[in-house]
Amino acid sequence: MLSITSHAVEVLEDPFGILPGDRYEFILNLDVPEDDELYSDKGVYLRVIYTVEDGQSRISQYQFFEKETDKYFDFELDEDEEAMAASYCLAHLPSSEEADVIE
Repeated sequence: MLSITSHAVEVLEDPFGILPGDRYEFILNLDVPEDDELYSDKGVYLRVIYTVEDGQSRISQYQFFEKETDKYFDFELDEDEEAMAASYCLAHLPSSEEADVIE
């Protein structure tokens, strides 16, 4: 199973006010087991767009990338992994005073 080793998060601005709610871009650095088909010796990260609207929060979109090359990987999270990523994002939402956060 994948594990998250670190993250960066940025508040996404909607200058025209078209999209309801708040959106955040998370870059989740992953530890991928060598026997997993997603494994790359160059490292893997997950880019997540996380939405908070009317007291509800969810992953709107996600993509896997290779760290060194930013090469896109066409994979999907299984239900447990998606739940883990969503829970992680919710737990690491920036406060209203923070615009950009890197951990």
